[in-house]
Amino acid sequence: MDDRHIQSEITFGKIDGIRERIQQAMDAAKRYLFSKQDPEGFWCGELEADTTLQSDYIVMHTLLGTGDPVKMQKAGKQILQHQNPDGGWNIYPDGPSNISAAVKAYFSLKLIGHKPDEPEMTKAREWILAHGGVTACNTFSKMYLCFFGQYDYDTVPAIPPEIVLFPNWFWFNLYEISSWSRGILVPLAICYAKKPFKKIPDEANIDELFVEGRHANLHLTWDKKPFSWRNFFLVLNNMVHFFERVHVRPLRKLAMKRAEKWMLERLEMSDGLGGIYPAILNSIIALRALGYSTDDPQVIRAMDEFEKLGIEEDDTFRMQPCMSPVWDTAYALYALGEAGVPGSDPRMQKAAEWMLKKQVTHKGDWAVKVRNVQPGGWYFEFNNEFYPDVDDTAQVILSLNHVRTSNERYQDDTVKRALDWQLAMQCKNGGWASFDKDNNKMVFQYIPFADHNAMLDPATVDITGRVLEALSHHGYSLKDKVVQRAVKFIQSEQEPDGSWFGRWGVNYIYGTMLCLRGLAAVGVDHHEPMVQQAAEWLRMVQNPDGGWGESVGSYDDPKLRGQGPSTASQTAWAVMGLLAANDLRSDSVTRGIAWLLENQKPNGSWWEKWITGTGFPRVFYLKYTMYAEYFPLIAFAEYLRRLNTPLDEKVKLGPQA
Repeated sequence: MDDRHIQSEITFGKIDGIRERIQQAMDAAKRYLFSKQDPEGFWCGELEADTTLQSDYIVMHTLLGTGDPVKMQKAGKQILQHQNPDGGWNIYPDGPSNISAAVKAYFSLKLIGHKPDEPEMTKAREWILAHGGVTACNTFSKMYLCFFGQYDYDTVPAIPPEIVLFPNWFWFNLYEISSWSRGILVPLAICYAKKPFKKIPDEANIDELFVEGRHANLHLTWDKKPFSWRNFFLVLNNMVHFFERVHVRPLRKLAMKRAEKWMLERLEMSDGLGGIYPAILNSIIALRALGYSTDDPQVIRAMDEFEKLGIEEDDTFRMQPCMSPVWDTAYALYALGEAGVPGSDPRMQKAAEWMLKKQVTHKGDWAVKVRNVQPGGWYFEFNNEFYPDVDDTAQVILSLNHVRTSNERYQDDTVKRALDWQLAMQCKNGGWASFDKDNNKMVFQYIPFADHNAMLDPATVDITGRVLEALSHHGYSLKDKVVQRAVKFIQSEQEPDGSWFGRWGVNYIYGTMLCLRGLAAVGVDHHEPMVQQAAEWLRMVQNPDGGWGESVGSYDDPKLRGQGPSTASQTAWAVMGLLAANDLRSDSVTRGIAWLLENQKPNGSWWEKWITGTGFPRVFYLKYTMYAEYFPLIAFAEYLRRLNTPLDEKVKLGPQA
């Protein structure tokens, strides 16, 4: 039965047949999802990213003289397998080649023995030179090259460790930048101060990648406007470099001790610094630069956490950017609960009990701005006590609505603490950010070392929509000021075409879905213009095949919003968004359901090539391999529930309570 026949059955009222077909698909999806559950109760799908992770893996182990040569060769093979036809490397499937990714790939391949006259290396070199060479790379790439004498420390943006000394009340301080930037930059500041260097063989040098020669002017370019924030920060940058050259650094010793202490504290109760790949890698290099030996417990533990991110197969080796057990478990549990699995099921109980144990009980970086509030959030990884995030917390709260564990009082107290913490994290503009509150001083994006495009953590509509949905299950509605402020924030951020930007998922389809669900959950009438305009946008961008898709290219060019090959996760998002807008009978919904039915594999899963998760827009993207498993199940469950709802109740029906 193809999608046209399925759509015809729905359109002409053959509901019983389609109910049965959807139920069969849901049963298969539930079986598949349960088959992926760990014996301890959690789910954790692989996170896939681009080849820069393998490149950095080779660079780090070469620098430290550690690592398994076999793994490094396999990592090199993984890099070569993803080379673009033009010779470069991209940061998402079928995307354009990226200069930083290409330079990293070329250098790491040379480090493990590849010769510049090899065909793949020749093509890579030609592409790199045609696109600006090494000087066009971002700051982090240049800093890694400095470790090997391939770039000059006095020409990279300065990252002075003295920034850790700025008091919290100061206009610029460590807690005015995003949590992930802190984790990346503090150890990198230690490296900038210590300036580690490793001599490599001449044949591994990359002088050939400098367009104007290795010793041409490498200094940063100034803004054409004489008075601009970029030029202001460049003046400060040059002052720091001057004091470095003349060794006038009166606070350096104190700053280094403070930075070391800050880093060591956050290595505790975590899967490595910040629980994320670049911060863990930088912390290992920083520890060695500080004099910690390779057999020091701190280095051993950090290295162990780093290696856990690796996945070795027969002939390749790849690294994950982090692990996502809390996130995947919360969504898997929610999907199964929505699909009718009873909360008394032992597998559901085990998952809920596992998550309850992961609630944060210690204050972290968030407490600098949010005082007199007890910890209560959840983090993303297995362990990351300093960095709970609002998004995970909201989804855990939603999932726990489907299960009552044996210790109900403990569960209720846990959720109450989570709600209190989440409410305290609301930003001044009414929205919620991921890890911090009011982390939105946009001027800091002009700091020279902020070219990773993720310096800040402002409130976003996608997280805000999820928080509203979570709050609605605990009695919050439009009568509450906290909800009114959030709805006003969402409304203010709507695009002229009716969509919403998705910060943490690709992209406008994701943001629009979460906003519609949040608005419906707290009681915003589906006749409201912003709701109907958003629903119409979703219908407008549906693909001819009945599905929905959006490339990460929409982050670079907003004109591409809602455009891309159909994917299971994005099709499910669109269906979920339309249902939240009270659209049940439109062709768009039925065609979306038909697409999901027709593209389900016999084992109950869906195949998804494309990346639908976002790390840092325009810089780093994530493929959540489980997105294609639990989102279609949620879409099926909500659609089936709508079919079974009397017509006079449909207007009141939002996401399941």
